[in-house]
Amino acid sequence: MAFDAFALVLTMLALGYAFQRLRVLPGDAAQTLNLVVLYVCLPAAVLRYVPRLHLEASLLGVIAVPWLLLGATMLAVSALSRWLGFRRDETAVLMLTVALGNTSFLGYPLTRALVGDHALPYAVVYDQFGTFLILSTFGLWALARYGGEHSPSPREMALRVAKFPPLWALLAGFTVMPADPPAWVDGGLQRLADALLPLAMLTIGLSVRFALPRDELKPLAVGLLLKLAIMPALAWSLVPLLNLHGPMARVTVLEAAMPSMVTAGALAIAHGLAPRLAAAMVGYGLLLSLATLPLWAAWSAGA
Repeated sequence: MAFDAFALVLTMLALGYAFQRLRVLPGDAAQTLNLVVLYVCLPAAVLRYVPRLHLEASLLGVIAVPWLLLGATMLAVSALSRWLGFRRDETAVLMLTVALGNTSFLGYPLTRALVGDHALPYAVVYDQFGTFLILSTFGLWALARYGGEHSPSPREMALRVAKFPPLWALLAGFTVMPADPPAWVDGGLQRLADALLPLAMLTIGLSVRFALPRDELKPLAVGLLLKLAIMPALAWSLVPLLNLHGPMARVTVLEAAMPSMVTAGALAIAHGLAPRLAAAMVGYGLLLSLATLPLWAAWSAGA
């Protein structure tokens, strides 16, 4: 299953990138597909798998890891930026792209492929209560601080969180959605969830940029090392301390090892923050992660 999933990942990424270069699809195709994934495929996957999740205290450990990694990211990026003399906008890009991983679009399907369907609820918890809330709070704060905008109010942050469709699916999955729905409901959700991987990878392929900023190679190397090696290693060291074992521990490490979130790079570019560095963190991080993610999945199997 993992081989099939990675073959599909590479195929859809290449197809999306080819479509982007050849301008086969409309200019807003990536945005449209992104909305389909956010409003249809992700909620379907959440509704199908979350009701099977047994609420337990150890889930707090899964939620804690991305927030602990955020603290480590802020300390590491701040210290390295001062030591190596990075510009302010380079520091901002590293803060965003190291702290925020692609834990939904890439994380959900690869969790299913590398760990199994039964482990997907843990990826949903990590993503929704970790990465998504970090994007909606720290992400907005970082853009305001480094992009020269006003700092977002608590109300603006709360509205952003409330408007995210998969979060409502998560709440429904924990409350009203039965673990064993009627076969026609379960089958429909399964088919929609199965569309997550190809559509998400096609969207990323349409969006990703492989710009190589020669004058920014040093921050790029630092960022990729932190995102793909240091942070997942830290997550791996945290899981026994948080009493995480089995699939829960594997998913936590795997999610921590995901490359930079496409949205994080896009937001940095939109705010004029080292755009070539932001594009390179997303693009080259994605390519390198196709080699590092299976390694972290195998390494964490003993956790």
